[in-house]
Amino acid sequence: MTTDRVMLVEDEDGVRLLLKKIIEKHGGFTIAGECESFSEAVVQFGRLKPEVVFMDIGIKGENGIECARILTDMEPKTKIIFATAHAEYMPEAFELYAFDYLVKPFDVERVNRTLDRIRTLHGQEKVEEEERVVRTQRGPARLLVKGKESMSFVDMEDIVLVQRENNATVIYTVTDSFVTSAKLGDIEARLDPEQFMRSHKSYIINLSRVKKIEPYGRWTYLVTFQETRRDALITQEKYEEIRKRFS
Repeated sequence: MTTDRVMLVEDEDGVRLLLKKIIEKHGGFTIAGECESFSEAVVQFGRLKPEVVFMDIGIKGENGIECARILTDMEPKTKIIFATAHAEYMPEAFELYAFDYLVKPFDVERVNRTLDRIRTLHGQEKVEEEERVVRTQRGPARLLVKGKESMSFVDMEDIVLVQRENNATVIYTVTDSFVTSAKLGDIEARLDPEQFMRSHKSYIINLSRVKKIEPYGRWTYLVTFQETRRDALITQEKYEEIRKRFS
């Protein structure tokens, strides 16, 4: 059974120790790193690539939500769990698609329920190959992807999803992947809106290749596709849009 790596971003020693004990006692998790500042969190995250981050909203006058934005841009599937005494930031946190929001003082069973949900939803894959620049070919519905010493034409209908990952944009087909520095919005503008949807701030999905949509986070769903093990996130708002479109 795989073990999820957890990073704790908390400047109170007592709170950090409590979370550590709950998480380690639960099983299926290991504490990969502990941070007392947001700048340290960004550095450690880039090095450790944890699947789960427990983050306080306020540390030494800094904003944990802004820190979480940076982390989720590096890896959008990271499960960010805000653990804070500030309940008033909950709406802003869920705009970021936080996995959960725990208010201090913690209820141990509440934390365990969150950990249980994480264990059932665990799954993450790495980028397989890299390219650099993307632009639209004039004419048929194709994208031209340029690498350092190569040029690839990608039929838009073959695209399964487009994802922000590790500060880059990745175009996935069933058999290939291409990394580009282009912004997700730039690629979205080149795709057919009847076939493709910006399902989440970090994902564009091909609706014709969707296999299943099921609950993921509190207000987020997980999309799986035909002919590939890749998956994507979709917000509740976009989920409702799809449901109405196909009803």
